[in-house]
Amino acid sequence: MTTLGIFPASGGLGESTYTHLLQDGLGVPASNVILISRHPGKTPRTLVQAGVKTRQADYTQSPAELESAFSGIDVLFLISYPSHQHTLRTELHLKAIAAAKQAGVKYVFYSSLGFAGEGDTSVAEVMGAHLDTEGYLRELAAGDKGFGYTAVREGLYSESTGIYTAFWEAGREEEILIPHDGKGRGVSWVRRDELGEATARLLARYMVDKEGFEREWPGWVNGKVVFTGTREWSLAETVEVLGRVAGKKLRIREVSVDEYARLPQVLAKFGSEELARTWATAWEAIRRGETGLVTSDLERVLGRKPEEFDVTVRSHWSGKQHM
Repeated sequence: MTTLGIFPASGGLGESTYTHLLQDGLGVPASNVILISRHPGKTPRTLVQAGVKTRQADYTQSPAELESAFSGIDVLFLISYPSHQHTLRTELHLKAIAAAKQAGVKYVFYSSLGFAGEGDTSVAEVMGAHLDTEGYLRELAAGDKGFGYTAVREGLYSESTGIYTAFWEAGREEEILIPHDGKGRGVSWVRRDELGEATARLLARYMVDKEGFEREWPGWVNGKVVFTGTREWSLAETVEVLGRVAGKKLRIREVSVDEYARLPQVLAKFGSEELARTWATAWEAIRRGETGLVTSDLERVLGRKPEEFDVTVRSHWSGKQHM
């Protein structure tokens, strides 16, 4: 069987993916999995005892160091760098992919994002590096028939509503100040752990039965799969759900991008007004319908309907102050 590497094997999506991969009976031996992270010592001891291998690496390392980290890996699950800065993120992704290919990786599953719908353009700064990375993988596959990829466009997490509601807190005022009126097109929110589970199933199917993967999902080979929730929720509906959980009647008040960028809690998260303004392009993308796409891809892979947004919100946010 082929050897799978997950990089970086940390953070919510990575941990969810390797947990489902190794604990759901998907037929992937632990000894065929290599978890690569900045702090490999934090890998759950039970996985190491089961045979999972660990390596140390991170996106900031040199091409030679990354090539060494990817040595002996056939299939790589590459999880995107946690930043919305377009140029920086693109440079780091392309460096890692080039190193992986040089090390002999033959197939890359890449965790892209659910902006742009099924298209290849976006007005959201956060999506720019994802599109660049998908384009680079497409070029590599076109030039080398022995190399392939699948871009997994992971929908916007139901648990990430805070970043789209100006980091509103349950104890704060009942107005949410964002550069959007809440009406019109919205988001097909999806539970993060179901994204991890579905991604694990894709990885396992490719490793255990590559021909079956290519036969069942031919459009996803050297292409993309788009995982979404079951329906589109406007931002007004999203805030209404959050309000029910918090026991408050919440409302959105539209403000300018400059006003949003100066909000204390926004500045605290992004560190500067400039970064907050570039993030604010996400609301224009939502307004244009980029995040409202609903596909059946997640249900097909999971074999069941994904959990509804309001159900996830109730279980995730109940009793928490930060929403």
